[in-house]
This record gives sequence, structure tokens and C-alpha cells, in this order.
Amino acid sequence: MVSKMTWGQLLSPARQGRPTGQDVTIGRSVFQRDFDRIVYSSAFRRLQDKAQVFPLAKSDFVRTRLTHSLEVSCVGRSLGTELGIRLEAQRCLPDGISPGDIGSIVAAACLAHDIGNPPFGHTGESAIAEWFSNTESGQAAINDLTPAEKSDFTKFEGNAQGFRILTRLQSAHNPGLQLTSATLAAFTKYPRGSYLRGGSLNGVSWKKHGFFDADKRCFGDIAEAVGLTKRLDDEAVWVRHPLAYLVEAADDICYRVNDLEDGCRLKHVSVEQGKDLLLAIFDAGDAPTKWREIDTEEDQIGYLRAKAIGYLIDQSVTCFEKHSERILNGQLDTSLVDCIPSAEPLDRIIKISKEKIYKAREVLEIEAAGFQVLGGLLDAFLGATNDVSRKGLKQASVRSQIVFHLLPAQFREAPGTPPDQYLRILKVTDFISGMTDSFAVSLFKQLTGISLPTG
Repeated sequence: MVSKMTWGQLLSPARQGRPTGQDVTIGRSVFQRDFDRIVYSSAFRRLQDKAQVFPLAKSDFVRTRLTHSLEVSCVGRSLGTELGIRLEAQRCLPDGISPGDIGSIVAAACLAHDIGNPPFGHTGESAIAEWFSNTESGQAAINDLTPAEKSDFTKFEGNAQGFRILTRLQSAHNPGLQLTSATLAAFTKYPRGSYLRGGSLNGVSWKKHGFFDADKRCFGDIAEAVGLTKRLDDEAVWVRHPLAYLVEAADDICYRVNDLEDGCRLKHVSVEQGKDLLLAIFDAGDAPTKWREIDTEEDQIGYLRAKAIGYLIDQSVTCFEKHSERILNGQLDTSLVDCIPSAEPLDRIIKISKEKIYKAREVLEIEAAGFQVLGGLLDAFLGATNDVSRKGLKQASVRSQIVFHLLPAQFREAPGTPPDQYLRILKVTDFISGMTDSFAVSLFKQLTGISLPTG
């Protein structure tokens, strides 16, 4: 039985890697500074060339991971601030914390929620995992690793890569962005490692993993700072930070409603069907009518999208309130949007999206190519780094030397350090997963001779 978590500790402003009390702010809260640090990171900027649904989309309307992340952050801020207002009314907020601080924490976590996605999104995750699981080269690369280390690659997960970026890779001299413990814990929707000795765990909080084996100690420190309780005493598994439910809800709302809007704009879903699906979200007496006064069908869909998001925000916060005791006790095993009155119409939207949007021909063609691109990059860079590690740089093959020098210095084994196959693979996957869609395709073409650089 886990103990009840408390808001006083859950909202800890302590920064990763900094002694308490060293954070001086002028005009911004520590949590607002988290948001700004993420916005100014290079990893966040690269999301502008990572697909949301339509990879390498030629339309200037459809969303990229960058615009999706910004929209999720806006919804997250609304969710967090509204919850903060209700907590303040109940006198549950600790001294020095305002409703806006809750909004800032959730907004920052939402802003970064996809920062670890590899090229080609979820297909990219599958491509990396399948290369290590099903190819001779991939299986050989991880053959001597521990079960937990192997699992990091055969179950490669963008959420875990995101945690790694925020805490270690971005501004590596710090290391990481040195975000507050509250933001990092809220970011981690899946507070467990990739390998469980006892098999699997039921519940939405543990259906994936949120950190790699190399980073479990780091997450353990964050969990201790905010007072997360262990789910399993002998495993790297904790209960979820309560605000992670709001981060998840913001993402769930946006990708259901906004992806539908993109699908309508690109004619994969008819406007009439799109309007019917959005209107079904509302109770009969709450459905908006002003959309009928709007001239263009695209703007009608946009209006209904905006109204639906606001409606779902209110339902989600009310649902959080209803289940707050279970959440603070680490006992809620489902997402908020699965508990709200509009859950059924949202499920219908997902069903239609899977049939008509996510399986659109241009989506499937590019995603299929993603397996070839990422598999080819892993073959090239891991082959080269392994060759150099075994033989030394001067004795490695000429091709390995050339490819090795294409790898930025921060993603190579440090000179003079003992060989470590696990960390070597991590560095290569750090490099490849951080690429944009366009750069991954371009580099793959150059390595395979399909195209040559032009001066």
C-alpha cells in the first residue's frame, strides 16, 4: 500500500543538479523559467521538422511536432491553472504556490512531452526497436548487454529519450536544462524503467517506460525530491506525479481533436463527418450553434475544434477533482479522458482517425521509408563505432573512419575511457533519434550514395 503524496512536496521548485536556494528570479517564477529554457533549447527547435501525423508534409496548414507541442502546452496551462484555482479554493495549495504556478508546471511539461521523439514519430520508435530486435546486426550489437540494457533498445521509447534530453543531453555541461523537480516529474508520464523482472504492469502509468537504465538513478533522485512513492520496492517503478495526468490529458485532447481538423483540411475526412464528430463531444444542451453563422467550412471546423477543447478541459479538471484521492494515493490506473462524459465520442474520433487519417497513403509511404532510413543509419554508425572501438581509429576500415568522423564528438566514446558497449549504443541512438525528418533522409541518402552533397 503506497502512502498519500502531498502537494507541498509534489510542487518542489528544487532544480536538478543545483543546491536549494541558488535559483534567483526577477519577474518570473521558477516554473516559468522551466518553460523558457525548453523553448530556447535546440532539441525543441528541431521539432519544427518532425512530423505530427503527415511526415514531411508539403501543406503549410498541417501541424508539425513543434506546433503540436505548443498547442498541447496551451491546453496544459489551462488545465493546470484551472486545477490550481480549485485547489486554492479548497486551501490545498502550499504557501508560496499560486494557481498560475500549477499552470506553468503543466505547460512546461507539455511543451517538452514530444522532445525525445525520433524522426518519423512513433514509426521511428518502432523502426529503432525492430532494428535491435529483428536484424542480425542489431541483435549482435546488444548480445552482451544486461537484460535491462537490452530492453532499452528493443523497446526504444521516445518518452525515455525525452527525459534523457532534458536531464543529460541538452546543455551537457550543466548537465541538461536543470529544470525543477516538479516539472521533470510531471513530464514523466511513465515512471518506470524498460525492464521489469516480474513481467508487465497493468495501468496507464506503466504501459510504457519513461527513462533508460542509464538514467534510473537520476529519476530516483527526482522522485525523492517530489515525494513520489515506489510502486514496487525492488524495481525501478514509481507511482505517477499527479500533474502527469494533466500532461497526458492535454496531449490526448489535442491529438484527437487537432488531428481530426488536419484530416478534414486534407480531405481525408469529410467536413460534414468532422462536424458531426466534434458536435458529439457536447451534451445536447451545451452544443454550440454559432458555427452555422461562419462562412467557410474550414473555419466552421476550426470554431468547433476550439469550443470542443474548452469543453474537454473543464471535464478533465472536474474528473481530476473527482478522483483526487486516488490520484494522490497512486491508485488511478486510467487516463482522465477515459473517465470523462465525452470519452465515447473521443473514442469514435480515434477510430475514424486510425481508419482515414493515420492510414492515409502519403502517411504510410513515408513511414515505410522511415524503417529503411533509420535502419540504414543505425547500421552505418553503430558498425563504424564498433569497428573503431575494437581496432582503434587508425586500424579500423577506411569506411568506418569516414563514418566515425561524421559522428559529432559528443556522441562518440570519450578518448581514454574503457569501452562500454551499452553507452556506445546509447550515444549513437542519442544522435540518430535527435535528427529531424529531413536531415535523417538527407544523411541516409549521402551515406548510401543515393545523393551527394552539393557545394
